[in-house]
Amino acid sequence: MLGLFGFFYVCLHFSTYLVLDQFFDWPAISADILKRPYITIGFAAFLLMIPLAITSTQAMMAKLGGKRWRRLHSLIYIIAIAGVVHFIWLVKKDLSKPLTFAAWLAVLLLIRIIYWISDRNRRKRAR
Repeated sequence: MLGLFGFFYVCLHFSTYLVLDQFFDWPAISADILKRPYITIGFAAFLLMIPLAITSTQAMMAKLGGKRWRRLHSLIYIIAIAGVVHFIWLVKKDLSKPLTFAAWLAVLLLIRIIYWISDRNRRKRAR
């Protein structure tokens, strides 16, 4: 559910940009995506989140199979990094908030790496 809440937030964020900032001016939106790197990376992260949201149901998990579903959902690591980079590039002056997000993400990814290494070592010992 946390991932779907995140996707909902990103949809609201993108909708605000689409409606309030660009007023559905599709040529301007396309030019903006290509011109501004922070919008490019944010839009790419949004596009990568769509398949994750679509495949978040139990039925899609069963249809894809556990291994393929986990491989697809490992895109979240790239998406999270892209989201933090989007935030850092967006902010002009006070980088304290985006850097705080970057630090939290680094801590969470480090914890994930530690668990991955310990799990891999445990599997090697079990052989």
